[in-house]
Amino acid sequence: MAIRDEFPRLAAAEFDEVVTHSHVRDVQLASGRTLALITLDNGRDHTRPSTLGPATLFELGDTLEAQRARGAAGEVDAIAVTGKPYFLAAGADLSNVGSLPDRETAAELPRLGHRVLGLLHEAPVPTFVFINGLALGGGLEIGLNADYRTISSAAPAVALPETFLGLVPGWGGATILPNLIGIERALKVIIENPLKQRVLKPADALELGIADAMFGPASFLESSLRWADGVLGGAKVDRPHVPGTLERTVKWPIALKIARETLEKRIGKVALAPYRALDVIELARKNDRAAGFAAEDAALADLIPGDQFVASIYAFDLVQKRAKRPAGAPDAALAKPVTKVGIIGAGLMASQFALLFLRRLQVPVVITDLDQGRVDAAVARIRAEIDALAGKGRITTDEQQRLSALISGTVDKADFAGCDWVIEAVFEELGVKQQVFAEIEPHLSETAVIATNTSSLSVEQIGARLAHPERLVGFHFFNPVAVMPLIEVVRTPATDDATLATAMRVAKDLKKNAVITRDTPGFVVNRVLAKLLGEAMHAVEQGSSFEDVVEAQRAFGFPMDPFVLLDLVGLKVGAHVLDTHHGAFPDRFFESKALHELAEQGILLEKDGKGEVKGIDKRARRIVAKHRPAGAVALSADDLRVRIEDGLADEIKRMLDDHVVEAAEDIDLCMILGAGWPFQMGGITPYLDRVGASERVFGGTFHQPPIAGPKA
Repeated sequence: MAIRDEFPRLAAAEFDEVVTHSHVRDVQLASGRTLALITLDNGRDHTRPSTLGPATLFELGDTLEAQRARGAAGEVDAIAVTGKPYFLAAGADLSNVGSLPDRETAAELPRLGHRVLGLLHEAPVPTFVFINGLALGGGLEIGLNADYRTISSAAPAVALPETFLGLVPGWGGATILPNLIGIERALKVIIENPLKQRVLKPADALELGIADAMFGPASFLESSLRWADGVLGGAKVDRPHVPGTLERTVKWPIALKIARETLEKRIGKVALAPYRALDVIELARKNDRAAGFAAEDAALADLIPGDQFVASIYAFDLVQKRAKRPAGAPDAALAKPVTKVGIIGAGLMASQFALLFLRRLQVPVVITDLDQGRVDAAVARIRAEIDALAGKGRITTDEQQRLSALISGTVDKADFAGCDWVIEAVFEELGVKQQVFAEIEPHLSETAVIATNTSSLSVEQIGARLAHPERLVGFHFFNPVAVMPLIEVVRTPATDDATLATAMRVAKDLKKNAVITRDTPGFVVNRVLAKLLGEAMHAVEQGSSFEDVVEAQRAFGFPMDPFVLLDLVGLKVGAHVLDTHHGAFPDRFFESKALHELAEQGILLEKDGKGEVKGIDKRARRIVAKHRPAGAVALSADDLRVRIEDGLADEIKRMLDDHVVEAAEDIDLCMILGAGWPFQMGGITPYLDRVGASERVFGGTFHQPPIAGPKA
């Protein structure tokens, strides 16, 4: 019976799949042995990685069956799989998974993967996978199912990213990997790295024991064939990380317990996939492939048609596609060249800006402030950061010297004359920003772009004193500057297309994702967060417990509760943001006198000696209680959750009606990249649709159909 006949639902389903074909040729090894080499190739150029959809797997399965038969007949001595140039495979083809017609069809996909890739295990002849390029998810699992693996030192990435996307490694990864490299290493690859959006380099894969040998790209295939010939001739393959009895009985349970506790602390319990992966890894301790694969099948059968996976794919598409083609961006050809950057201010934020512009743009950067000592200290701080990067091996000595030479400081505004791009990093006060721009503008050419990093002030008002307000743009970074991937690019009514195009080009050159917003209070991220944090403070001031407020927002899946987030952004900053929004929208945003007093006292959270949060400080509880009005009514956690959800749905609908951004997708992109809104929630608007808040507030949904798994 053909493999496709074993999976009738998948075989009958209609997919828009780019099929990765399995091309076979026999290779005569130096020893005289014959190796059947299967090359995976989707026939597209290097911009389209090979992926593994149902049709691809059916063809690969038939090909492997044929080569196994040849091995049993003595026609070939080994079977190997490799990929087209630059790619082994980028994993399962997820483009159609969200549209699987029903749960039964979804349940066939993991079983098909196990059926096909499992043909590499216990074949009548040894099996090899030559990882010649990118190997993600199912691509890496092809290798794990084989007997031996080599890897090219030029492969850009190796990873099992499934838990980040709401899945588990389900074609053997969660079962085989722990038994190959040990529990702690496997937890890093399967759980820790995906949640931190990290991948392995080839040297990492070799050191961890995922690959048995590594060769350079110029002769990778030839070297891999020669190495395979040696293995077939009896050469020993050392695998020091394969777990022994002691690890399985003692270390395995302890490592899993720590992993669960760490997950709960870091991401809460809303995300399902990481915990399902831990369940499979726990079962893998018995090294029973049949039981482990059955557990992987069961996990994926539940997760693939679930809301979180469908939402994750939506979020993934936003980051991979929409972020690269920003809505409302003018013609990129209008962008002006940026050959020198000026930064107004010499504080920590200005230093972060300078280092980022230096590293990404590789152009001269000059900073200014009122005091020469402050400027000199900032330049020294930036150069120390450059030296630290060199010390860690992240930049070369030549680059270290070049970047250090590109940074300079001055108190003479005339030194900004050659700057094409000037950005301020001064106090968040309208008058201060207006003044520094008024002082700088006379020294600039008429083509220079002026950018403000304001997080809440009106960009238009900041430019009110400029002679050329058309060259002013908002360029709102998120902290820490080097890490956070989002920039909100704010267009005022006066901003011209050339200025906006330049801002978008600069954001791209800084390797950031840019979303264009209208000039409104809080733009996108801070307006949504102001709603969340404002509702949290209002609730405790009305008598709800801090614990109930935390519980009310737990369903959102944020990695931290609202009060930890408030402490992180800073109590004074939080109070200022709430004041700004209350001033702009007094009927929807609350002022918080309690928060102002907390900010003055510098009190909110109780922490231990290591800085770990233990809870709300008792003094903070007393301050909040003091501001509680007579007759205040506390809401339950469930009532609070509904109130917050409805408030968010209302505010976001208003933002869209007011054209703050072009679409709900842009709101979601901002919240994912700028606020850490979890991937498995799919952004904020799909979540509000799924919980019914959109319907309750405006009688519709942000997305049609809603971003959710099939209900049947």
